[in-house]
Amino acid sequence: MVQSEAAATEAELKRTPLYDLHVRAGGRMVPFGGWAMPVQYPTGVLTEHHAVRQRAGLFDIGHMGQIAFEGPDALEFLQWVTTHDVSRLTVGAAQYSLLCNYDGGVLDDVIVYRLAETRYLMVVNAANADADQAWLEGQLTRPGRGVNPDRVLAQRLSPPRTLLALQGPRATAVLRRLTADPVGALANYHALEGTVDGVPALIARTGYTGERGYEIAFDGAQAAQLWTALLAAGKEEGLIPCGLGARDTLRLEAGMALYSHELTQETTPFEAGLGRVVRFEKGDFVGAAALREAGAAADTPRDTGRRLVGLELTDRGVVRAGYPILAGGAPVGALTSGGPSPTLGTSIGMGYVPAALAEPGTEVQVDVRGRPLAARIVPLPFYHRPSGAKPPRSRGKEAEGS
Repeated sequence: MVQSEAAATEAELKRTPLYDLHVRAGGRMVPFGGWAMPVQYPTGVLTEHHAVRQRAGLFDIGHMGQIAFEGPDALEFLQWVTTHDVSRLTVGAAQYSLLCNYDGGVLDDVIVYRLAETRYLMVVNAANADADQAWLEGQLTRPGRGVNPDRVLAQRLSPPRTLLALQGPRATAVLRRLTADPVGALANYHALEGTVDGVPALIARTGYTGERGYEIAFDGAQAAQLWTALLAAGKEEGLIPCGLGARDTLRLEAGMALYSHELTQETTPFEAGLGRVVRFEKGDFVGAAALREAGAAADTPRDTGRRLVGLELTDRGVVRAGYPILAGGAPVGALTSGGPSPTLGTSIGMGYVPAALAEPGTEVQVDVRGRPLAARIVPLPFYHRPSGAKPPRSRGKEAEGS
């Protein structure tokens, strides 16, 4: 019997340890980054989105890649392959960073954790995990900065390791019901190794929603136990399971880049507004020479490059990724992400425009299926979590939960 193309594709998709639970809960499974993931539950994207903004939501992010680095030269190797300065990390701290090619294009955006003096964890995007691993292994055969490959152990942890994201203003209250560890005292972009419902786990104050939240890494054999325990512990707090649909609307409101949309190998960190995570003072690293040129060009008064901007529709309509951005009726760029904002009640998007048009307040249009609709450039992020803290102004995952 010849298997249909759709069935073959479905069979080839990888599954997280929670796949069966998602299906039993009515999760609508879709392909994402080579994985079968829930895009939403019967509650729907809007309900899930508002739950995270107002209470708490639980996400399966077991599709993300986890790679460990250990050894006397692990720090210098990470300095070589990432753009940020890893030496700035104290034990228990993390940083948002980039992997770039020698031309300065972004291969992936990652989070690097320092777990011990010579032990690190890198979390990478699902669709890039295999390519990142191969690229890192290739770099380890010919590293710079005087790294001795025999003094670095690089190991892919996922699978069997997996990840959950508990996000929202009630996330801490939920987590405290299942752990004695001081999770409420964790600063943004910090982590501790402890237990949740008796399961050994890395508990990190990170996320991808713009809310206070946690990402929990642990052995996938305990995934069903922990997922069930968290939902039970959060029932009184209004915690519900959430899918990729809400994850995308939340990250868009928070102005956070999505790889293959805002970030690609044809994009430099400076174009994407991520120059803050390129640290030339640390010394040489992959792509440093090309990035110095790109950074110098971006600093000139007559910058002719492009910039990632936030855009808000002022006419009625809905914008989507790929729609052309117009100035004076002529195409000047395209949206990389877009859609309705459930929190703000308007249609928003991100995209690249010439630097001369990137100033907030600039009037532009979006071509929505042949109709030019009025829009304006606005600062990122679109949404600020209510708090007494100064709202984040950066793009990318590091803006989360701050």
